[in-house]
Amino acid sequence: MRVAAAIASLVLLAACDMGTEEREAVASTRTVQRGYAPVPPGTIPRGASAQAAALAPPGPERTPALLARGEERFRAFCSPCHGLSGRGDGPVVSRGFAPPPSYHEERLRALAPEQIVMVVTQGRGRMFPYADRVLPEDRWAIAHYVKELQARGIGAASGQKSTTP
Repeated sequence: MRVAAAIASLVLLAACDMGTEEREAVASTRTVQRGYAPVPPGTIPRGASAQAAALAPPGPERTPALLARGEERFRAFCSPCHGLSGRGDGPVVSRGFAPPPSYHEERLRALAPEQIVMVVTQGRGRMFPYADRVLPEDRWAIAHYVKELQARGIGAASGQKSTTP
């Protein structure tokens, strides 16, 4: 009796792992892999218009609360590479990464907040895009904080003068 029960159990267990008919299309996680189906022309992803509106210039009004949020987000996302002062001397540079440009260079001081938002969104050079990590309103906050760093002259090179007294 016990032998028959053991054999029945083994048969049931063996049947549980039979897989699917398309065994080549099954990954190790047992999910079915399907071929790529292109997105039909003329379709727009959900939320795309709301995101485009959130990124449209001129962006939110520059307020002390926005600058405080920008500083917080800057410290979290930007300072590892750009450093707290924006000079491109973040901790990753001391670990062998190439330094990013200083925010206090003339070509970067000339950027408008909209342009900074687009760089954060799309990335540039070695900087990868942060669109999937930073919310659109936080990108604006970071851009205004960077402009504030530049205006205060924090971290300016020794030959550059601050634009504020």
